[in-house]
Amino acid sequence: MSNKELDQLRQRVDELNLELLSLINERARLVQEIGRVKETQGVFRYDPVRERNMLDLIKENNNGPFENSTIEHIFKEIFKAGLELQKDDHRKALLVSRKKKPENTVIDLKGKKIGDGNPHFVFGPCAVESYEQVATVAESVKEKGLKLLRGGAYKPRTSPYDFQGLGLEGLKILKRIADEFDLAVISEITNPADIETAVQYIDVIQIGARNMQNFDLLKAAGAVNKPVLLKRGLAATIEEFINAAEYIMAHGNGQIILCERGIRTYERATRNTLDISAVPILKQETHLPVFVDVTHSTGRRDLLLPAAKAALAIGADGVMAEVHPDPAVALSDSAQQMDLKQFDEFYREIKKSVFTRV
Repeated sequence: MSNKELDQLRQRVDELNLELLSLINERARLVQEIGRVKETQGVFRYDPVRERNMLDLIKENNNGPFENSTIEHIFKEIFKAGLELQKDDHRKALLVSRKKKPENTVIDLKGKKIGDGNPHFVFGPCAVESYEQVATVAESVKEKGLKLLRGGAYKPRTSPYDFQGLGLEGLKILKRIADEFDLAVISEITNPADIETAVQYIDVIQIGARNMQNFDLLKAAGAVNKPVLLKRGLAATIEEFINAAEYIMAHGNGQIILCERGIRTYERATRNTLDISAVPILKQETHLPVFVDVTHSTGRRDLLLPAAKAALAIGADGVMAEVHPDPAVALSDSAQQMDLKQFDEFYREIKKSVFTRV
């Protein structure tokens, strides 16, 4: 074969490459349109029966030289790329996405504008144990000019024999404290059926790590007009975390605060591993405020301050930490809660850090 003939063959291959490119892109545009139609109809994008029928038709018309197994592999990759393209279209349309809403979401909690560019703080006991216990912490929070108080009324615990919280009685204590000290109270709700009752007593619904993908709970929280603090799951990816927030917003509630609380890894020096890089990623990908729970991420009182400084330095909108009048006798998480003296020292140092940064 002469060089001229070889060049002609290569030229024909180049032409076919461009024809294939044009056909593949035309197919991709049709797949995108099919995805949009399916979305309006509420139909799941992936249809394995349809994919099998297409592959069978293609193989029936395969005249070689490729074996059917090779042809099936090539077209499966094309099908997969088309499905990913549909997913990309869906991701671009997320309501929580900054592409959908470029400006920051700002949430008003009794005069505190969460997401306004200023640091905010949530302190309080792990669990509501009594009125006196919560009131003691609330007084210390109030003295510092702070507005947000946390306290668990429903406590999902690893062991079924551990303290599970006071339930409705705990919510009533939080409501009494909120009214007496003019604070906004945050408490975790674990059951969708409790949402309607809970909104009468608390200012922010917390959805904890173990319930991040409790989709019925997310939908129930999305159906009420009450801010939601959503914590990242123990082993959840950032994409899964963002989609959990989308469940809430898709059901009508856009008042969402994301909370990074550490993820489970092989490391045992801390309770969890604080994924500090998640903060700027969430700030870039979504328009929602982002908090960091330094208590559950570290599980160590000696690491609360440096972790809080790191969170604020990297752009977090707020920090959450646990405070108890006497951690040694706390009914849950005694090793990681600050006492009142430690709380005073923590807040004094964090204020210095914030002032220096500003």
